[in-house]
Amino acid sequence: MVLDLREISTFTDFFVICSATSEPQLKAIANEVEGQVKQDHGVRPAAVDGFPASQWIVIDYMQVIVHIFHAEKRAFYSLEDLWGDAPRLAWQTAAAPQ
Repeated sequence: MVLDLREISTFTDFFVICSATSEPQLKAIANEVEGQVKQDHGVRPAAVDGFPASQWIVIDYMQVIVHIFHAEKRAFYSLEDLWGDAPRLAWQTAAAPQ
């Protein structure tokens, strides 16, 4: 899910929120996000916080903050509801290489 915070936040423009079903998957998603953003845009995160055992990893690119939650933690913290007045953006995943 992508939340557009440009009209309601002073610290970032977008939240990207996704879920994982295990700690190894949390780490894999975080590594993939960092690797693809660096490869595609030459950008490294300003900060990375959390770790798989915490069941929440945050990757801060300043204008975009990526939240990777274990599914249960995502439901508990419910950022989508906390930022309920933020528009949700439609987006598509990239096609998997064949």
